[in-house]
Amino acid sequence: MADHNRGPTPSPADAGEHIAPHTTGAFGTAELQEALPDTGSNNMNAKPQAPAGWVQATAYDYNSYSNDGGHEWDSNARVYEWNGDEGENNIGPEHPALEAELFGDPKNRARQGLDFSTIASIKLCQEGPTRVDPIANFKDAGLHPAMLRNVELAGYEVPTPIQRYCLPAIFLGHDVIGIAQTGSGKTGAYLIPILSKLMGKAKKLAAPRPNPATFQEGVDQPMRAEPLVVVVVPTRELAVQIFNEARKFCYRTMLRPCVVYGGGAARDQEQQLQKGCDVLIATPGRLVHFMEKPQVLTLRRVRYMVIDEADELLDDDWKEQLDKIMSGGEQEEGNLNYMLFSATFPKAARELAKTHLAETHVRLRVGRAGSSHGNIKQSIIYVDPSLKKQALIDLIKSLPPTRTIIFVNWKRTAEEVDDYLFNLGMPCTSMHADRNQREREAAMRGFRSGQWPILIATGVTARGIDVRNIMHVINFDLPSMDHGGIEEYTHRIGRTGRIGHRGLATSFYSDRDEPIASVLTRTLMETNQEVPDFLQSYVPEGASATNLKFEADSDFEDEGANAGTGGAAWGAGGDDADADAGGGDDVAAPGSAW
Repeated sequence: MADHNRGPTPSPADAGEHIAPHTTGAFGTAELQEALPDTGSNNMNAKPQAPAGWVQATAYDYNSYSNDGGHEWDSNARVYEWNGDEGENNIGPEHPALEAELFGDPKNRARQGLDFSTIASIKLCQEGPTRVDPIANFKDAGLHPAMLRNVELAGYEVPTPIQRYCLPAIFLGHDVIGIAQTGSGKTGAYLIPILSKLMGKAKKLAAPRPNPATFQEGVDQPMRAEPLVVVVVPTRELAVQIFNEARKFCYRTMLRPCVVYGGGAARDQEQQLQKGCDVLIATPGRLVHFMEKPQVLTLRRVRYMVIDEADELLDDDWKEQLDKIMSGGEQEEGNLNYMLFSATFPKAARELAKTHLAETHVRLRVGRAGSSHGNIKQSIIYVDPSLKKQALIDLIKSLPPTRTIIFVNWKRTAEEVDDYLFNLGMPCTSMHADRNQREREAAMRGFRSGQWPILIATGVTARGIDVRNIMHVINFDLPSMDHGGIEEYTHRIGRTGRIGHRGLATSFYSDRDEPIASVLTRTLMETNQEVPDFLQSYVPEGASATNLKFEADSDFEDEGANAGTGGAAWGAGGDDADADAGGGDDVAAPGSAW
C-alpha cells in the first residue's frame, strides 16, 4: 500500500481551473444527487481539504503485514460445520453468531435494490439447442428448505433474469452458458440451484471427513478433499467473494465450502481442505498446485464444474492450467455438468464450450454481451491529464460522502493517487498486482468495513469486488483499447448499481482516450445516457443510431455464418432469437448449437 508518511503534498500548480469548459453541468445534477444519500455537499471550487462527513483517515500498520501471526487469511473465514447428528430433515441447528456474521444484523440486512425493475425488464434470449421455462419466484423453484431460508436471509426477494432461467436449467441437469451483465446475479444463478440439488444428497455423495465437533489439529488423521463442486475464477478477490457467497448458501447444511488462491498461505489452505471440502472455489494456479498433490485433493467426485468470468480465463497464459483442470477430474462420463458464465463471450470461450459442454446445453444471454444497464448513471468529463488529481478531489467533494472505487491503469498511478488523497485527509486505501496478498485482503476488509471507504485500484481487481453500497465508480484513467477496452470499462462500472441498486460512474476523458471514443459513445447511447459535447462527433447517423453495432456482435454474426445453420449459432440478438422481457414466454428459433 502507498506509504502515507512520505506521500507528496498538493502543489500550488494544482489549485486553479482544471476541468474543461465542456463539462459544465455534466456532474452534480439533481438526477445524480438523488442516487446518493442526502447528506449535503461541498463547494466544488473550495481549496483541497478533507470534506465533512468522511471518517478519519488512518495509516497502515506495516508490521502486521510482515508478521505471519498478525493477519487472518480470508480463506480461514468461519463456515458452518455440522456432522448431521443434530437437527432434522437434513437441516442443521441455527448458529445465531455465525448467522449474524454471514448475513449481517437482522435489522440492517442487505436487500436487492429499489430499482430492481430496471434489471428485471432486461431482455433475455435463449439461444442454445435446449429451452427451459423460467421460474417466477424462489418459493416456487423447488428449492431445498435450507436453501430457501438462506436465500431469504441473503435478501434475495425476486430472481433476476439470469436466475429465472438458470435455476430450472440446472435443476433439469443441463449444461449452461450464461452471458449476463455484471451485477445481474450470476453467482446466485449457479450457486443456488447447484447447492440446493446437492443438499439432499450430501450424505450419499460427499467424501468421508473428520467430525468437526471432535477434530483436533495434528492429532486426528486429515482427509483428502474430494469436492462435488469446483468454481474456477481468474482473480483472488473474486475467489474470496464467491467463497463468501458459498458460506451463506451452505449455512445449516452438510456442504462445506473452501477457497484456494495464489498469494495466500498454502499450508493454511491445505489444512482447510483436509477438514473436508464439498464446494471449492479456486484460482487456476493454486488449484493445479493442489491437484498435483493427490493426497490432498482429487476431482474424481466433482459433479459441477463452473468457469466464472470465462473470457478472462481464456488468455493464453491460463491455457495449460485450464486444460488440466477441465480434464483432470477422472469423473465417470455423464456425471459432470459444465457451466460457463461471463459478461462477454469471445470466440475462445465459444471454443471451450464446444469442447466440453453437451450439445443439449442451455445458452442464455441477458442483454447484449458486454453491455451495462440503466441503473448506472454514466457521466464522462473532459479533464486535461495534468490536472486529473485536482479534478478528482473536487469531484469527490462535490457529492456527499459515499463508498467509492477509483480505477487507474497503472500501479504507479494507484500509489500516487492514494498518497495524494491521503495527504488531503481522505480515508483511502489502494490495491494492485504488486501488493502482497496480506495487503490486498487488508485493503478489501477496510473497504468493506468503511474504515477506508475510498479504494484506488487497477483493473486487475475489477472483477472481484462485490461490496455492498458502492455508490460511485470513478475512472481516473479510461481503459486503453489494447488492455481491455470497452469490456474493461463495463466490468469497472459494474462494481456499482448491482442487483437493482442505483449507482454513479464518472470517467475522466482526454484526447489520449480518442481510440475508445466511438464505442464509448455507443455504450452511452445504448443505456440512454447523456453524450457530452466533445463526443457528439462519434454519434452514429441514420439507421446506425437506432441499431447500434458493437464489435462483439460481429463475432457472434461471423460464428453464425460459419456454422451454416441458417441462424446465429451464438446469438447476435437478431430476428431468430425471441426474447423474454421479464415476464413473457420465451420462444427461440430452431438451429444447431454449433
